[in-house]
Amino acid sequence: VCRLRHIRMNDYIPLSMLNDFIFCPYSIYLHSVYMESDEDLFKATPQIKGTIAHQGVDEKKGSTRKSDIMSLPVCCDELGIFGKIDIYKQDKKLLIERKNNLKQIFRGQIYQIWGQYFCLKEMGYKVDRLAFYEISTNKMIEVDMPGEQGKIELIEFIKQLKDYNPLSTMFKVNPNKCIHCIYCNLCDKTTNDNVYT
Repeated sequence: VCRLRHIRMNDYIPLSMLNDFIFCPYSIYLHSVYMESDEDLFKATPQIKGTIAHQGVDEKKGSTRKSDIMSLPVCCDELGIFGKIDIYKQDKKLLIERKNNLKQIFRGQIYQIWGQYFCLKEMGYKVDRLAFYEISTNKMIEVDMPGEQGKIELIEFIKQLKDYNPLSTMFKVNPNKCIHCIYCNLCDKTTNDNVYT
C-alpha cells in the first residue's frame, strides 16, 4: 500500500514532470518559479484543452462501468514518483492515459504511463496492457509494457531528473521546442515568443 500520508512529497517526482523534463529540463525550473502565479499568465491553448479534456475523468464521469477506476491517486515508493491515473479498466487489466491530441507519442509520455504502471503494480493492481486514448479522434493506441529493461531506463531517467540543477547544468536552447513552450515568454534563455500569444 502506498505511503502517501507518510512521505515528504518534496522527495517524490510528479508523474506529469517526466514528460515535461524530456521536453525541456529548464521548464521544470520555470514551473517551480511560476507555480504560485495566476495560471492565465502562462497557460496556453493546448494546456487549457487538456484540462477540459480531463474534466470528465477528474470528476469521475468518463465511464459508468463499475469496474473502471478513474482519477486514482497513485505513488510508487520504489521509484519515488506520484500522481494520478486517468482510467484503469479492472476487467481488462488495462491502464489508459487520455490525451486530447496525439500527433505522435513521445518518450516522456511513455515514461509517464510506465510510471503509472509501476505505481499501480506496487499498490497491488494487476496491469497487463497500456494504452493512450486520443480524445479528438476517439482512438485507442496500445503501447508496450516496460519490462525489466524499461524499468532500468525509467529509474535512470528519474535519477537524471532528481539530479538536475539549472545553475550547474549546461543548457542548449532548442528554438523549435521553445516556440511550443508555455513558459517561453517568461524564460530568460530565449528571446522567442511562443506560438500561443
